[in-house]
Amino acid sequence: MSDHDQGAEPTVVRLANRIGEFFAVFPDREEAIDGVANHIRKFWEPRMRCQLYAHLDGPAAGAGLSELVLAAVMARRALLLPQS
Repeated sequence: MSDHDQGAEPTVVRLANRIGEFFAVFPDREEAIDGVANHIRKFWEPRMRCQLYAHLDGPAAGAGLSELVLAAVMARRALLLPQS
């Protein structure tokens, strides 16, 4: 079964975790959190960011997201969540 068949959540989780893997090696945790959040803000369209927060806030409760990604999207929610 592909990501498309399962909906958008597995794709945004996979992509977010790949970003998290890159920044996880940063020795400064706040710098890593900022790096994840800034990358998502700059390179993800608002629809993708909404899908990420729907996964986080919905029944899945962020299942599958790495600890660093969870920390980043929770700490920088106001920066990342598109304004309606």
